[in-house]
Amino acid sequence: MTVPAGPLAEVAAKGFARVPGTVMAALMAEGGKPAALAPFFASWERLETDAFMRDGGRYRRRRIANFSAEPGVPGHVRGEHRPHFQAVVHNTLNGGVDRWFAAMEDAVAESPPMLALLELGRSMAEALHGPHPWFVEAHQFRIEAVAGAPGYPTPEGVHHDGVDCVLIVMIARTNLEGGETVIEDDDGNRLAEFVLSDPLDTAMVDDPRVMHGVSPVAPADATQPSCRDVLVLTWKRGGVHNRVG
Repeated sequence: MTVPAGPLAEVAAKGFARVPGTVMAALMAEGGKPAALAPFFASWERLETDAFMRDGGRYRRRRIANFSAEPGVPGHVRGEHRPHFQAVVHNTLNGGVDRWFAAMEDAVAESPPMLALLELGRSMAEALHGPHPWFVEAHQFRIEAVAGAPGYPTPEGVHHDGVDCVLIVMIARTNLEGGETVIEDDDGNRLAEFVLSDPLDTAMVDDPRVMHGVSPVAPADATQPSCRDVLVLTWKRGGVHNRVG
């Protein structure tokens, strides 16, 4: 299971690519079928509040998992639950501390959609950077917003994640305005702006080359619940003992 030459060429040339959800679903084979996606998407209803927001916000819910992959060995192996760490240089708001988030449910980590996305992301990482031992983190995010209190998908601003490759996969937008993905170079020049709107719409990012961020979100209808659900997968060279950031 590999990323097609078109998106790979785009990432190689520009540092990023936007892949429509319909293309991703086809690439995911059985993992992209409705019967597999329904329970996968439903798991975003069971995320837990992120208690590590230094801005005091309670607008983010999440679960995480980590995996390792070795050159020439098929698949990813789930690692022991551990904290997420980013250096302050990569996350000026919440970096510099170990952040313990709720563990991803086993059924989600082992599901056909997750396994398919892991393989697709690894194919991108290896095409761009060659075969390496990889340390992989998977983040389920839900950003909530209510009238007068927007949600911030990237409260740290436009940033590098401090990894080699990133997949940002849209799960659902519910009653939302905003949430525009932006791509910039290190000088702050805006390279692209787009909205991941449909399920499985994906941004592929070569993290050392470009920065990414997402604009705040607000409810389109102030009387109704509002949220933005995404899956973020990252690959970093160095294997399971490598600390992200």
